[in-house]
Amino acid sequence: MTRVATTWRETLGDRVSDVLRDEIDSYEDHMHLVHRGELDEKLFMELRLRRGVYGQRYDNGKRHDGEKTQTIAFPCGDAVKGTQTVWDAPGMQRIKVPFGKLSATQLEELAACAEEYSDGVLHVTTRQDIQLHFVHISDTPDMMRRLAAVGITTREACGNSIRNVTACPYAGVCRDQAFDVTGYADAVATFLLGHPDVQDFGRKFKIALSGCEDNPCALVRFHDLGAIAKTRAGADGVLERGFDIYVGGGLGSVPQQARLLYAFASPYDILPICQAVSRVFARLGEKQNRARARVKFLVSKLGIDAFRELVDEERRALRPDPRHRDLIDALSVHHEAPSRPPGELPAVRSAAFDRWYADNAKPQAQEGYDTFVVKLPLGDFSGDQARALADLVRRYAGGSLRTTVEQNLALRWISRADAVEVFDALSAMGLAEAGALTITDITSCPGTDTCKLGISASRGLAGALHTHLRVIEEKLEPPIRALNIKASGCFNACGQHHAADIGFLGVSRNIGGRRVPHFQLVLGGEWAGNARSYGLAVGAIPSKRVPEVVDRLTVDFLAAREGEETFQGYIRRIGKAAIRASLKDLMEVPSYEADPSFYSDWGDPREYSIGDLGVGECAGAIVPFVEFGLKQGERQVFEAQVALDSGALQNAAHEALRGMLTIAQALTRHLGIEVTDEPSDIQAQFRTHLYETKRFFDPFAGGKFAHYFFKAVQSEAQTLDHEAVHQRVEEAQLFVEAGYACYDRLASESAAA
Repeated sequence: MTRVATTWRETLGDRVSDVLRDEIDSYEDHMHLVHRGELDEKLFMELRLRRGVYGQRYDNGKRHDGEKTQTIAFPCGDAVKGTQTVWDAPGMQRIKVPFGKLSATQLEELAACAEEYSDGVLHVTTRQDIQLHFVHISDTPDMMRRLAAVGITTREACGNSIRNVTACPYAGVCRDQAFDVTGYADAVATFLLGHPDVQDFGRKFKIALSGCEDNPCALVRFHDLGAIAKTRAGADGVLERGFDIYVGGGLGSVPQQARLLYAFASPYDILPICQAVSRVFARLGEKQNRARARVKFLVSKLGIDAFRELVDEERRALRPDPRHRDLIDALSVHHEAPSRPPGELPAVRSAAFDRWYADNAKPQAQEGYDTFVVKLPLGDFSGDQARALADLVRRYAGGSLRTTVEQNLALRWISRADAVEVFDALSAMGLAEAGALTITDITSCPGTDTCKLGISASRGLAGALHTHLRVIEEKLEPPIRALNIKASGCFNACGQHHAADIGFLGVSRNIGGRRVPHFQLVLGGEWAGNARSYGLAVGAIPSKRVPEVVDRLTVDFLAAREGEETFQGYIRRIGKAAIRASLKDLMEVPSYEADPSFYSDWGDPREYSIGDLGVGECAGAIVPFVEFGLKQGERQVFEAQVALDSGALQNAAHEALRGMLTIAQALTRHLGIEVTDEPSDIQAQFRTHLYETKRFFDPFAGGKFAHYFFKAVQSEAQTLDHEAVHQRVEEAQLFVEAGYACYDRLASESAAA
């Protein structure tokens, strides 16, 4: 009798290609060398990061799931947050999913890996990747082999490399597209994976392709390199394809819009352009100072015209490569076929279906078909749900689905005749929540749950907001339901808060000697038009007040809205000063004795931090003079933002610098150092006593924020354009937050002494 295969090695072992097998074997060999102490961990770090293997932060094994905080069991026992290496405790495995496409077979294997090596949860990221958390490093080689057997790689999922190539998840079925960019995204990902010209970057490099100009499905304008599909009538009347190529975009601590590198580049030029840009970045990009090692800084330094000349020179110098054309000529292999014939919606439908269909169904260009968006609160779904989805897409959706940058799933090619059956199947899986791409569909980075850089619990906040908004969802007016909310746990902007209608950035404040989690409220961003514009911070809100802030913002918007005015138009019209004034009472923090809940973060009952500096006379707290300086500097930077909004560019630049000078002076005086009001003296004393001593250094960003201050002082007399002033205001805001963080550290040192 034939024995039934029972292990993954028996079912998948012979499907791993020789190339991938050798790569994974090499990774495992190096891993064992480090574990035995025969190879330095720092040398191994870049290798494991290029395979997508991260250490992760722990708060005693907590993961927010939106409704409650889940306790994760792991073998190392309780852990002090933020202190583990990948050898001490399970970490995170990032898995690349080019342009977000996953087959049913791949879904099933991801489900098995999630359950066998992780906590059973698959997490969709804002770059269309899948992440598994609580994975032990010893399990990663076998996991990589299993994934490789079904055509998935983790290579260059992190590290100083080309990250996952993203693209519109509706490419090929969208009614607004110029043409389907799926095959081009695959060609770019295939060509650049492991390419020798992308191995010597100073930092990461992100690429996106969009099928149209106006929608936000690919967000080209904040990528290192992006392509927007275009068409035009050729000389013979035949419609020609081309791409507008953008370069130098990015979010992070200081966002920058990408700039047009080439207009209507030939599809056959896209791979040589990617290669040439990579070569310029590898050769001239910053290598020592990681804070400035992204291509956006190189483009800003050189200017787009000089950068284009360098790319042109590199293109002329490239060796002939047949793949430049062959990969483009092979686009037909990406043709998708539906599982079922087209149809019309059944006449008999439930009210629940109709509500869900109105939000979650997108009519396709192909008559009789829809794309269904599966809303994933916090981007999570389980192994069981993944298996059920695999069965569903085989039967109804052409055998595959796509992940989205909103951390959802897109089921394409759903015949309308099958729509009710598919909805019922999703309901049985627990995946039929309405409200996809509405205000209840909140994007968040991991925040303090698992990220070592997290300052505030962005994921916990997103879960709390989701619950809050779902309760009142049926009462929300259409203009409010159409808004989007995004939250980041730190200045790195992984939650893409800059481009949201309402964005939140995690920060902290010291109130009466105790730290309180806060979020900077960011308004004015625009998600449409491939992330057409970025917002600026209005002020810091105590984390526990954020739901009230969202309620007040939306109520005020409805009450004051003029005609069909957009939220961005409303913010521009009334101004951020009026917004800040309307929220002033919600920025206040009650004393610890009056309400201790403000001193813990979402989903975590422990105190956020304790830095007891004592109680002053008459039971009233004595406010150190430095705190007045910090508040004044913050106010001045906000005034800079107001001036920028009004078009007073030089006044905005001046106020931003003045705010940084105020912060620097206050911190220096707090150390007992005499310093005058002269900018040169403030800078000199700050450099000597806070920068050179590294007391101002951020634990993860080093001296980056101090460099923003030094640069602003040096360029004080220069006339700056709008983009440069916008950047200075962003940098000044970050300097403010760094000032608060520095004061917290100084206060902790004083208390410990």
